[in-house]
Amino acid sequence: MEILGAVATGVLIGSILGLIGAGGAMITIPILIYGFDFKPSSATTAALAIVLSTAIAALIHRAKQGEILYKEGLVIWSLGLSTNLATSIIAHKLPDQAIETGVAIIMFAAGYSISRKSDMRAHTRISTPNLVALSLVIGLVTGFFGIGGGFIVIPVLVLAFGTPVAVAAGTSLFVIAINSLTALIGHFQSWDEVSWTIPAFITATALVVATVASRLQEKVDHTLLKKSFTALLYGVAIFTLIQAWFI
Repeated sequence: MEILGAVATGVLIGSILGLIGAGGAMITIPILIYGFDFKPSSATTAALAIVLSTAIAALIHRAKQGEILYKEGLVIWSLGLSTNLATSIIAHKLPDQAIETGVAIIMFAAGYSISRKSDMRAHTRISTPNLVALSLVIGLVTGFFGIGGGFIVIPVLVLAFGTPVAVAAGTSLFVIAINSLTALIGHFQSWDEVSWTIPAFITATALVVATVASRLQEKVDHTLLKKSFTALLYGVAIFTLIQAWFI
């Protein structure tokens, strides 16, 4: 049954990253904790490996379509290195309740940001102060909670700078991949604590699904997709808070 559960999780994660370009780790972590009895610290480490592999698979089609802002992605990653590595190294010392609460709060924030309507303003380059602030925040949430930060990248690029949604999603996947790799290296102290069988099945399934989903994303009703994903995030966030504080 655990293997079937891992495959189902892989389908969900692959679909989310392939279609939306963000949010995979936020769903992966609670599933690993409550569905497969992972410790929160181990769940964040395993989620980084799963999302890293899946993001790379979803990136291939986006790259062929020219939907990635490589320069902006690399700058976001490099500027956020300090917070990413610093928080990755100390993340295993956080109490379980703090990790669960932090992930829930981030899910609420992500649900709100994803549900906001985009406007039709022209595409502009990101100002330096905004880029630095964005990078540091993404590095922090990736290092502490194993979350790639795509939910921040997409709304900021679309809402603040008028970037086309497809390009924002592709750039988000690029940031997720390199940020997750960095944080996974920073989580080296937790590698031995993870039982990798379940994450391996999740990853293998998610790789296939993300590859297919990234090719189908143009045919999907994005309004319905955003509403459904937002509802899922809010529901999982509420469940996570209840589990962390009352059960």
